[in-house]
Amino acid sequence: MSVSRLAVVTGGAGFIGSHMVDILLAEGFRVHVIDNLVGGRLDNLAHLQGDSRVQVEVRDILSVEAGDALFSGAEYIFHFAGIGDIVPSIDRPVDYLSTNVQGTVKVLEAARSAGVKKLVYAASSSCYGLASVPTAETALISPEYPYALSKYMGEEAVLHWGKVYRLPVNAIRIFNAYGTRSKTSGAYGAVFGVFLAQKLAGKPFTVVGDGTQTRDFLFVTDVARAFFEVAQKGVPNEIYNLGAGNPQSVNRIVELLKGPVIHLPKRPGEPDCTWADISKIQAATGWKPKVSLEEGVGEMLRNIDYWRQAPVWDPASIREATKTWFAFLEGKNP
Repeated sequence: MSVSRLAVVTGGAGFIGSHMVDILLAEGFRVHVIDNLVGGRLDNLAHLQGDSRVQVEVRDILSVEAGDALFSGAEYIFHFAGIGDIVPSIDRPVDYLSTNVQGTVKVLEAARSAGVKKLVYAASSSCYGLASVPTAETALISPEYPYALSKYMGEEAVLHWGKVYRLPVNAIRIFNAYGTRSKTSGAYGAVFGVFLAQKLAGKPFTVVGDGTQTRDFLFVTDVARAFFEVAQKGVPNEIYNLGAGNPQSVNRIVELLKGPVIHLPKRPGEPDCTWADISKIQAATGWKPKVSLEEGVGEMLRNIDYWRQAPVWDPASIREATKTWFAFLEGKNP
């Protein structure tokens, strides 16, 4: 009997990582998962309980070393682990730089020691800052806040290991991923999680600005599939943008979710529009998005109970969570 191929997913109990595990299993891989469960949830993998093809280790990526047994024999590594909440980074820059940069270096060394065929890094489109759109991979890099900086520095480390140590790598700059199993932790974060918890509680949606701002939303299964295709077909040491290439307004989300709205001040450092030029990833892999916004939102509403324990944000709690953000990014004395 042949031994199935092995892949490692860091952050594999998290939002995108758990969907990555599903795709890898469907493609015939065994999967090793590492997750510290700060952002991830074991119930994201509950449907795989008892599946001998999946091994889960609950620990931090900062514990990873060269020669780590979890990575031994791996063909691919998909690196999603890190601190993903954007707003708290303004208060906790050391934590973000430590985990998202040094943690990535630890994973790179484990990958190099294991002799993997490819490491694919979950980079962030936030590295572009307030970019012109549609945004190509050649756009100016201009991180506006510590989260963006930490993810870009992690990306630079990945490409450096590709150049210096000949480790085959790719970095995928994700624009606006959404979908089932997205985070429900206590930090103020992505719009869908905030809105779904508000809907469950019968509270109004807190729309930043006038809601006409647009984001390049891509459903999570499309994100995970793109990572798999890049692992297989991506040109080593290349960067790829990842979005739907079809920006949608926050007002459109509210329309699909159906509910009353309260408007909040627009946040400095955030673009009016994110829009990925996805021609490069499409040319390299043939990948294309399959799930429309309407289909994706419908799937989230069918699974809305997932967000029942998530914090319910209101204008006062959001104002408190973002006060340092406004102070620094508006150039005021905090």
